[in-house]
Amino acid sequence: MSDLHLRRKWTLRAHGAQVVFVKRPIEKTTHVLMKAFIWALYLPDYPDLLVETSIGLRYKPDVVAVDALNEPRFWGESGQVGAEKLDTLLRRYRDTHFAFAKWDMRIDMLAQSIQALTARVRRTAPIDILQFAPDSAERFIAADGTISLSHHDIRWQRIE
Repeated sequence: MSDLHLRRKWTLRAHGAQVVFVKRPIEKTTHVLMKAFIWALYLPDYPDLLVETSIGLRYKPDVVAVDALNEPRFWGESGQVGAEKLDTLLRRYRDTHFAFAKWDMRIDMLAQSIQALTARVRRTAPIDILQFAPDSAERFIAADGTISLSHHDIRWQRIE
């Protein structure tokens, strides 16, 4: 996948599904890759996952699955998430399973921030923090665009 960094559109597949990921000029390649990896990781649990789809809220998720009332059941974020957004999401969507992805960055500081924000909030869904290594594209994306990875392949932490 060495040419992956040069292209603006990637058709990627996982678990029998396919999505076209578009890299906007202001986005880093790693941001798009993390969206794809979140999508592939959680697709077995949330087969109706959508990528870069507004659900009519103030914040737009990178990857999302909604219920019949258009409330998020799963919300994936890749890269930077500001403190205000993090606080708002975790408090407002207490029944939503979150996944926050980082590229080649320590995840312990984010875990500490999340634990502090949710210490006095009753949540019913987990929060996952994912760390992707610099060689993740080469490791997890085949030449035909098939993504193959599991939680066993990456460093991650779950906060219940």
